[in-house]
Amino acid sequence: MVFSSAEFLFLFLPCVLLVYYNPLFRGRRFRNIFLLLASLFFYAWGEPVYVLLLLLSIGVNWLLGSFVGPDKPHRRGVLAAAVGFNLAGLFVFKYLGFVCENLRLWGLNAPEIRLALPIGISFYTFQAMSYVIDVYRGKSPAQRSVLDVGLYVAFFPQLIAGPIVRYETVAAEIHGRQESWEDFRSGVPRLIVGLGKKSILANSMALVADAAFQSGSLSAPMAWLGAVAYGLQIYFDFSGYSDMAIGLGRMFGFHFLENFDRPYLASSVTDFWRHWHISL
Repeated sequence: MVFSSAEFLFLFLPCVLLVYYNPLFRGRRFRNIFLLLASLFFYAWGEPVYVLLLLLSIGVNWLLGSFVGPDKPHRRGVLAAAVGFNLAGLFVFKYLGFVCENLRLWGLNAPEIRLALPIGISFYTFQAMSYVIDVYRGKSPAQRSVLDVGLYVAFFPQLIAGPIVRYETVAAEIHGRQESWEDFRSGVPRLIVGLGKKSILANSMALVADAAFQSGSLSAPMAWLGAVAYGLQIYFDFSGYSDMAIGLGRMFGFHFLENFDRPYLASSVTDFWRHWHISL
């Protein structure tokens, strides 16, 4: 399920909002558990098998995060184990098949591995690492409940497309957030703007880029047209999803940091890096 789909906009999101803001269920504990279950359902809609991998990541990082606080013994070794566990998962699903393929090209006996890439694995893996690292650095206390860590890692607005939300940014809001009409009112237009970027601008630029690069004879003007259109496509696509995530977060009382700041107006490559996918 993606934010721009009819299932999300006209079924999932309205149902979640109706239950979340139901006056009969105002308790913070209930709302957190409900958001976690809704987020797991959101992920399972497209990845019914890999939701188990997401739950494993949540459980392991919650457990290891309990042993990396400033007063814990052997916390550096536990931190190293947490980083190793998370990076190993990324390597297996994103790069193991590529490595084996290259080994075979060199004449080595390597197995042929084809694993489907779990949606959003990079985003939720980095967020899970952020939880352990921020606890290790003493920036935020470890969560006693695995459900609270699960909500932080799996919260559906930023689960599959970012921005990467550092744990210290929202740690206090897991239990201490205060939903308000002002936040909700500012979140809705942000969601709409992001939806427009993705569905209208990015998709339109994709048509132009595809037509340019698939033309029989690629002239210099056509190549430039395709390059510019593709650059705008990936910007509107990624920043659109970030806008939608930020808007959705505000609608539930969470405040995510900005992820893009006019990157194509940057004066250098270094400046571009500071304005593109800032959360990374």
